[in-house]
Amino acid sequence: MTNPNPVSRRSLLRLAGYSAGSLLVGGAGLTLLESVVGQATEPLNQRVEEWLFRPQTLVPEFSPDEIEPNALIVNSFRGTPVLDPATFQLTIDGEVERPVTLDLRAIQTMPMTSMIIRHVCVEGWAAIVQWGGVSLRSLLALVQPKPEARYVYFYSADGYYDSWDMASVVHPQTILAYEKNGTPLPIENGAPLRLASPIKLGYKQSKWVTRISLTSTLMAQRGYWEDLGYEWFAGL
Repeated sequence: MTNPNPVSRRSLLRLAGYSAGSLLVGGAGLTLLESVVGQATEPLNQRVEEWLFRPQTLVPEFSPDEIEPNALIVNSFRGTPVLDPATFQLTIDGEVERPVTLDLRAIQTMPMTSMIIRHVCVEGWAAIVQWGGVSLRSLLALVQPKPEARYVYFYSADGYYDSWDMASVVHPQTILAYEKNGTPLPIENGAPLRLASPIKLGYKQSKWVTRISLTSTLMAQRGYWEDLGYEWFAGL
């Protein structure tokens, strides 16, 4: 079902924050003034967004006939890495009781979550996509996070990195996807595994994820784009 109110309270607040210079909508980067203003407003933006976030509330999804198969734009960070699904491994470690390394077959034997959601890019475009994969909540249950674990870092095969708050990671609609629109995920869209969720902007949804690490503190390096001045929470 399509969301009858596509402009949420969170979206309105974010737009107001962006107008103050917290983000540059576009791919060219930040000016010095915009970066300084963004750093000043980021703590307030983050607190407001965390207050608005409802960790267990499902985002309304779309119907199959609303899927936009050609609307998802391919953005690359350092080119497209070549990963062999037969030898691929995902490591989950950090502040956990039982760190694990899983191959793709083991991940695909876990219960599958499928959802049709809108992928929203900070550059101003969006696409309705069906993603299929395993929920992050299920994966973290395997490793038993320690009580002090509050943040989750995602590391990609191309060197990209990002971090999320724990509540967003275990949201029911946050998944590691290995399917797109009912078929195996294309390599250019992040195969074998990529993040997909309707609660975060596109730059938070890392592709080619090879390692997930839990930590009790948010490190100085929070994410590739965030370290250049983009908003960290980046919720929708």
